[in-house]
Amino acid sequence: MTTFGLQTVTPVIRRSKASSLPADHPHRQEGARRALNVAVAAIGLVLAAPVMLGVAVAVKLSSPGPIFYRQRRVGLCTRSTHGGNHRRKVDLGGKPFTIYKFRTMRVSKPGQESQVWASNNDPRITPIGGFLRRTRLDELPQLLNVLLGDMNIVGPRPEQPEIFKNLRNEVPSYSARQRVRPGITGRAQITLAYDSCIDDVRKKVAADLEYIESQSFLEDLRIMALTAPVMVFRKGSR
Repeated sequence: MTTFGLQTVTPVIRRSKASSLPADHPHRQEGARRALNVAVAAIGLVLAAPVMLGVAVAVKLSSPGPIFYRQRRVGLCTRSTHGGNHRRKVDLGGKPFTIYKFRTMRVSKPGQESQVWASNNDPRITPIGGFLRRTRLDELPQLLNVLLGDMNIVGPRPEQPEIFKNLRNEVPSYSARQRVRPGITGRAQITLAYDSCIDDVRKKVAADLEYIESQSFLEDLRIMALTAPVMVFRKGSR
């Protein structure tokens, strides 16, 4: 309050609509989405336990080798995205983590492992593995990845480090996908077909970036609901 002679002038402060929003609004949205994904993963593990047990037995009996398949993938981009020895400063594009799946392919002999995509008619895929891949049941162990904090239920699919490096060079916006946690399913998986060329990858990246820009609690719920027809009726893509 300022006084000039007999007059009293009171400053008027107007608050815009933007300033009335909580300063931590984006963080609350992210917290709500993360809570939803963790809750769905926890409930999913409990409900899917009998199915997972049956799948585990089928995988073990169908071909020699372990029940689960573990593989390094590129995850959320943090301030420190260097792998291995920090002095080497190898930019992986995101934090590496181990993804878990039911094994769907025959075990490779030592020295034959390579980071390549599996095709629909890949001879390495076991008979039960083909069914698991078509129905996405092989992805169920990734619910554990969600609880560990590596993934969400909904988000861009994580890629292998070598493939990630190649795609980052061919698709300029590919690294932008790492701004959010990778997911078991996503907008690209429920709307687009299986990758067969680099143009398919570009389409999926565009879908992933659209999701990142519009991500919300309700959008995650919508994608989770639309994932069910993909699994049951084998629509959409992996």
